[in-house]
Amino acid sequence: MGQIQLSAVRKSFGEVDVIPGIDLMIEDGEFVVFVGPSGCGKSTLLRLIAGLEDTTSGTIAIDGKEATHLPPAKRGLAMVFQSYALYPHMTVRKNIAFPLKMAGMSEAEQTARVERAAKVLNLTSYLDRRPGQLSGGQRQRVAIGRAIVREPAAFLFDEPLSNLDAALRVGMRQEITELHQSLKTTMIYVTHDQVEAMTMADKIVVLNAGRIEQVGSPLELYHRPHNLFVAGFIGSPKMNFLEGAEAAKHGAATIGVRPEHLDIGAEGPWKGIVGLAEHLGSDTFFKVTLDTGETITVRASGEVALRHGDRIALTPQDSKIHRFDAAGKAMA
Repeated sequence: MGQIQLSAVRKSFGEVDVIPGIDLMIEDGEFVVFVGPSGCGKSTLLRLIAGLEDTTSGTIAIDGKEATHLPPAKRGLAMVFQSYALYPHMTVRKNIAFPLKMAGMSEAEQTARVERAAKVLNLTSYLDRRPGQLSGGQRQRVAIGRAIVREPAAFLFDEPLSNLDAALRVGMRQEITELHQSLKTTMIYVTHDQVEAMTMADKIVVLNAGRIEQVGSPLELYHRPHNLFVAGFIGSPKMNFLEGAEAAKHGAATIGVRPEHLDIGAEGPWKGIVGLAEHLGSDTFFKVTLDTGETITVRASGEVALRHGDRIALTPQDSKIHRFDAAGKAMA
């Protein structure tokens, strides 16, 4: 079991509220991602759940039991940090087994759990190596293995891939997702990378200044953002926003259109000049400076024969236009 419920959870440092008050239900077996810009409170919230920070007020329940003031070791959770924090003088086997040894578990049970975890993480052939003989991705898998052997109610990941290069990040992202499918254990994952959030999560929690802006599946957030913040944060490249007369035509203070929802043609209501173009083979992204002065991003499938300085006409797809009021909230 791994249900976690936060009720009016608040965290203050002195007179500064970093988490003003959060209500959130994480169901057993869910893969939940906390995402938001630096300083939004996502890591602090994770540390409150783990018991590494004291809660100023509110309650945290794990599987229906009050856990707000329990020490980390009593919460039945396992945390994986940015830093691998492996013991360099110990073998992989001993690093993974360390929490079990500290808990006084028998040698036979330690061996069985370590070997099960190593098999899941493709580490069996590395058990007798030391961390210095491993790649960054392998070291991160060892850190995850050390969490797996504890058989926790939930795994807590605090930006675990930030120290890896781009190719390793993609590979580890897939491995963690497959691990979740295999273990069916609750996972809470913190990242500032919305691509990680979109590709890994069952449920995304978008945080801003310590508050929850929206909770939902990746596609819910992508297609139906509740406000300008979520609309601008979820999606890569980010949504285009226009104000003034163009927005007023649609009865809104601001309208938003994603780069892939702009059609290129000989005629169209939005006209401008092509600037920077990025040719990626399967897609082409280019910046367009509209006659009204705004700069927007356009995404086209495949190669597009447009060059810097070309004049272009664009038509936004009517059903894909997002409307926002003066307070930045989505309009029906």
